[in-house]
Amino acid sequence: MTAPSRFGRGQLAWAFFEFARSPYLSLVYIYVFAAYFANTVVGDPVRGQELWGLANTIVGFCAAGLAPILGAIADRTGARKPWLFGLVIIMAPACAVLWWAMPGAVGGLPIGTIVALIVVLAASFQFTDMFHSAMLPTLTSGHRIGGLSGIGIATGNFGTMVALVVVLFGIALPASGAVQLDFLPERPLFGLDPASHEHERIAGPIAGVWFLIFSLPMFLWTPDRAATGVGATRAIREGLAQLWHTLKQARRLANVGLYLLARMLYTDGKVAIIAYAGIYGSGTFGWDMGALLVFGLVQTPFAIVGGLVGGWIDDRIGSKRAIQISVGTTCIAMVGALSMTPTEIFFVPYDASAAGALWSFAYFRTLPEVAYIALFMIMSATVTAAFANSRTLMARIAPIDMMSQFFGLYGLSGTATSFLGHGLVAAFTRQFQSQRAGIAAIVILLLAGLVLLSGVREERAQLDAST
Repeated sequence: MTAPSRFGRGQLAWAFFEFARSPYLSLVYIYVFAAYFANTVVGDPVRGQELWGLANTIVGFCAAGLAPILGAIADRTGARKPWLFGLVIIMAPACAVLWWAMPGAVGGLPIGTIVALIVVLAASFQFTDMFHSAMLPTLTSGHRIGGLSGIGIATGNFGTMVALVVVLFGIALPASGAVQLDFLPERPLFGLDPASHEHERIAGPIAGVWFLIFSLPMFLWTPDRAATGVGATRAIREGLAQLWHTLKQARRLANVGLYLLARMLYTDGKVAIIAYAGIYGSGTFGWDMGALLVFGLVQTPFAIVGGLVGGWIDDRIGSKRAIQISVGTTCIAMVGALSMTPTEIFFVPYDASAAGALWSFAYFRTLPEVAYIALFMIMSATVTAAFANSRTLMARIAPIDMMSQFFGLYGLSGTATSFLGHGLVAAFTRQFQSQRAGIAAIVILLLAGLVLLSGVREERAQLDAST
């Protein structure tokens, strides 16, 4: 599937919302702010990774408690866009406030406040995914859900690529002076001062403004379910009653429940791969901001292809088999990536000094670094495909009239064990004083999810929606 022209303006505007929210992931959550927080604000990559894991553990508890409840309430009120608008209004200023995260946490926000902001942002981002995904089944016919979902994921990764290009060439490379190119500005854009780490602190404000501006097409053009007219108090009461009614019918939801449990595990692994890619790369190979942005930039085309190809495969062989292919490949590539250090390649000792530099380019001059990047290219495609395929499988098997509630449960399944996954990363990192040991726990979650997924049937649940 490569022809988005099949879809109308409202559908493409829905997909474009992914373009709007993706720079938060790339600039704040993965490549720039996460590494800056661990290495510069905290000042210790191991302790920083541990705190980042703690923040995401708290996010897991928050999302686990609120996602299904908010989803059930949204089903009662009907419209999803007002919820998304409220979340944009929360996230945009919260991103901007990260500007005051100072080196060593001196003269700016305390580390506890920064962690709290990360919790608010990450939880809100999870909720945007829930409400945005719940709109999908009403926007297109069943046999094209996979294609539209894939376009949304690919569009989000295109947004990542654009944001990384702007920040890399406009800010990071001029700040570092490591690369001399005629078209680079002499100083970072906006007059940013590298000595004060302003070129790294700007990641939050850029993501916030980006989200605020580029979310507008969806609010203007994408059709939403009609509001039911149910007031807030009644919606809460009836939403909680409906959630309880749904849970009482658990025996009729065994297939959906098994899928959510499987997704709970392998998604936690996928999210952890994303969350720690920059922190692990910077801590293991000593990459600076410029290197991290180049790393992210070269991954993005593969992520775009992964979303499109994943949607194409989904529409042809089914969502379940598409997920099995993508998650299985991710497991293999992740083990390979963990085998890379400055002195090892595939766990075999490697003497970088004796081998010499691969090229004169300022970044990634050793073979382990290049191999690490190549393996992450594979994972960029497979992780992205799995996200698209997982959303599609939920849209195929959930009761059509209770989609927000079930995407609330879907959101829960994507975050409920994040306290376990991120907690394991934090605990293993602390116990072994090793970033590699902490990240290794991710593979266990991926494999456990694959085992459970094998028992899932790709068929829609029939459920009584009445309370």
